[in-house]
Amino acid sequence: MGDIYIYMLIILAGLAITDLVVGVSNDAVNFLNSAIGSKAISFKTIMIIASLGIALGALSSSGMMEVARKGIFNPGEFYFDEIMIVFMAVMITDVLLLDFFNSMGLPTSTTVSIVFELLGAAVCMSLLKIGESDTETFLDLGKYIASDTAIEIVSGILLSVVIAFTIGALVQFLSRLMLTFNYSKRPAFLAGIFGGLSLTSLYYFILVKGLKGADLGALNFIFDYTTDVYTTLGYGFIFWLVFSLIYVYVLKWDIYKLIIILGTFGLAMAFAGNDLVNFIGVPIGAYDAYNVWSAAGSPADFTMDALAGQLPSQRWLLLLAGVVMVLTLWFSSKAQAVVKTSVDLARQDSGTERFKSNALSRYLVRYSILAAEGVERIMPAKASAYISKRFEKAPSLGIVSKNADKPAFDYVRASVNLMVASILISLATSYKLPLSTTYVTFMVAMGTSLADKAWGTESAVYRIAGVLNVIGGWFFTAFSAFTAAAIFAYIIYWGGFYAIIGLVVLAVVLITRSFIMHKRSQTQQKVTDELQKAESNTIQGIIEESSETVATVFKRARDMYSNTLEGLITQDLGSLKSGRKATKKLAVEIDGLRNNIYFFIKNLDEKSIGASKFYIDVLGHLQDISQSLEYISRSSTDHINNNHKSLKFTQIKDLKEIIERIQKIFDDSKKIFKSKEFSGLEKIIYEKRELLQLVDSKIEKQVKRTKNTDESPKNTTLYFGLLLETRDLMNVTIQVAEQYYSEYDASRFDNEESE
Repeated sequence: MGDIYIYMLIILAGLAITDLVVGVSNDAVNFLNSAIGSKAISFKTIMIIASLGIALGALSSSGMMEVARKGIFNPGEFYFDEIMIVFMAVMITDVLLLDFFNSMGLPTSTTVSIVFELLGAAVCMSLLKIGESDTETFLDLGKYIASDTAIEIVSGILLSVVIAFTIGALVQFLSRLMLTFNYSKRPAFLAGIFGGLSLTSLYYFILVKGLKGADLGALNFIFDYTTDVYTTLGYGFIFWLVFSLIYVYVLKWDIYKLIIILGTFGLAMAFAGNDLVNFIGVPIGAYDAYNVWSAAGSPADFTMDALAGQLPSQRWLLLLAGVVMVLTLWFSSKAQAVVKTSVDLARQDSGTERFKSNALSRYLVRYSILAAEGVERIMPAKASAYISKRFEKAPSLGIVSKNADKPAFDYVRASVNLMVASILISLATSYKLPLSTTYVTFMVAMGTSLADKAWGTESAVYRIAGVLNVIGGWFFTAFSAFTAAAIFAYIIYWGGFYAIIGLVVLAVVLITRSFIMHKRSQTQQKVTDELQKAESNTIQGIIEESSETVATVFKRARDMYSNTLEGLITQDLGSLKSGRKATKKLAVEIDGLRNNIYFFIKNLDEKSIGASKFYIDVLGHLQDISQSLEYISRSSTDHINNNHKSLKFTQIKDLKEIIERIQKIFDDSKKIFKSKEFSGLEKIIYEKRELLQLVDSKIEKQVKRTKNTDESPKNTTLYFGLLLETRDLMNVTIQVAEQYYSEYDASRFDNEESE
């Protein structure tokens, strides 16, 4: 009998490693986004600092492991085999759920996941025990569930959203009021004061409060002198204030970079200290349960009262988990997708927004504007003018920038993000509360971005919609975690070890599939060149820069057009749906280029008006191409999806002839724009009339077929629509060629004149 539990422990160990990998991929956003968003230090340096923080933080998480053993349910009410079922269901659910969110590129809360998974599996097991009892009813559920502790944990998690957002906004507002956006020009002593306060906070709440409960063995004596809070804070502030002033005045170094470096280290350490329980707390709980059960002689009905008491920490397991977390941080590509969501929602400038607005975000923005106008009316004019002046953007953070990879926000906001989030998480860890690091860091970042007026009228509805989407994902996490863990516990209860093997195989298959799809999407993203924004201020420069974009659009347009019509001919709905996604992606990218026109024009000098008109016209033509492709893709997909009649043989034959000609034009045009040998466009322009005559002849043939034969109305409508849109597509494609050829010809003439 004991062999089965040995196998279960081995499976739990494997799941723990997997959970660490997918968990860190998800939670890397918590301690990387501020440093990455501000670009204060190189990415490699960020990773080294975060790795050191994780390694040290892993040692401080020993006390948090109690949450998995006794924080959600009363272990004394369960037998050993029932506890093992609960733990197994929780780990399988956690791995699958976190991998799903990572694949979607959305940050979710590992704390919420583990808490509601434990709750779901424990409730399921409790109900099964109640169902088998002759004396217990549903009202006895409270005997099995540690309802007071569970409510405290859940309410603490939810309350942290409000606290983190509010404190983040307040601290950022005060910091910006003191330092302004032009903080590098402010008196150096202000930077010294800000540094003293920030470093004191990081020192006390992370090193003193965060590590004081850590199992550091012989090194624990270093915390003996920190028992007096006020003395520790007072001497700490004096030391760090003097240090900061020397750092700024004598050494002439940037104190904000130092705060970001130490803040990243501290936040990574706080993350590992608080969240490690989410990944290995359950397997360690199972290991402790097995040791207690084995020491008692492996009885059949053995209650797990021992789990409610104090158990020795498994320091070597914590160190091993820290190593796995560090390796994952370095080699996980999914982590970068999750980081991007948080950085995009907090960035200072406007641009292409990832999320679409919704009714709730529009409602919140509309009434927030009204509330702000009301506050401004009752505020003294001098105070309002003073605050407005302090929040004026510095040129370095202005909207005009030729650097496409510029920082998302400045050093001051990054410092506040790291400082506030570190303090809140470390404080919770010191009280052994499993605070959601994702909730805290994300909402702190949102609060500071709001206080920094990053959510202007141009972007507020989209940013708020993004925040609502992420928060909605957290509630979805809670519901999914509870339900899935309960279902898996029920399956394992009745299916035994065979059910465990089946569920583990299912988890391996789904995670492997997710990994393959993620790699495939990365490969496709590398193969499909992203459209690049033009930044030159001359027509010749625009021609050079934008020709790559036009070549990419022509290549993708050729594939989309031919794949869509081939899918229509073969009635391949899957191919048509993939094509529709591709056309939408192209349209979004072109919209992104058009959204950048404002910044492009702001960078031009007075002599470059012609360059701006040329570029605007090019983008207008590219948008027309994407709209034609969208129409062709949408109408073809809807036709097959609605099970309408397929195309006739004569229609298919005509379409294949058109496809072949259009493929050749796109291929030839792509090569010309890629090589920038624009003299070759003359031949393509001359083929315009011949191609359009071909399309017109096909339209006439279909008119005759419609009059003389019994044609399907839906079929005929689709076919005419395809031919007319194809004609528009070719017209605008040739217009792009004509535009580039005329500018090329003009520049060549000017060169000859100058000679």
